[in-house]
Amino acid sequence: MKHSIIPIFLSLFLIACTEPRFDPVFEDGVILAFGDSLTEGVGVAEEESYPSVLAGLSGVRIINAGLSGETTAEGLARLPSVLDRTQPDLMILLEGGNDILRNHDLTATRDNLARMVEMAQSRDIDVLLVGVPEKKLFSDTAPLYAELAERYELAFDDDVVASLLRDPNMKSDSVHFNAEGYQRLAERLYQRLQDEGAL
Repeated sequence: MKHSIIPIFLSLFLIACTEPRFDPVFEDGVILAFGDSLTEGVGVAEEESYPSVLAGLSGVRIINAGLSGETTAEGLARLPSVLDRTQPDLMILLEGGNDILRNHDLTATRDNLARMVEMAQSRDIDVLLVGVPEKKLFSDTAPLYAELAERYELAFDDDVVASLLRDPNMKSDSVHFNAEGYQRLAERLYQRLQDEGAL
């Protein structure tokens, strides 16, 4: 009898582990894409930026709140007014690249991102965190992003930006994507949002 109970508990555990993290974002909902130049879409026309492509894929309103050159300290200062103005259901946070490129203290970078996450969560806004690579050739994502994802139990994409930046065919310059790169980024994030139950 005891042995027959074990598979039942195991099945329930696996189901619980795979439950979506996000509430559904319906057609009248709003997703905020917040970040720096990779969100703004530097290197391509506005309609080729990842938020624009993601809007087309999802059928949901995606607000592009990317600001080229922004650091996490500047993003932290800007975020409250953006949240007040846009009232999003979900935020995609892709920021920190300028801190890394300018050799900022990554402890401060992590803390700034943490406060952004806390700000969103305090307003019941779901967060999808997107990692940014370290300042090294063919680098993987900086470890601070995984730390944040674990601490705040976030949905997290740890590889898409790093993998695209390793491919010269996806880039318009050394740190920005071309149209195909932004398309791939949007497709990956669309899949993550589907997997997590938002879409």
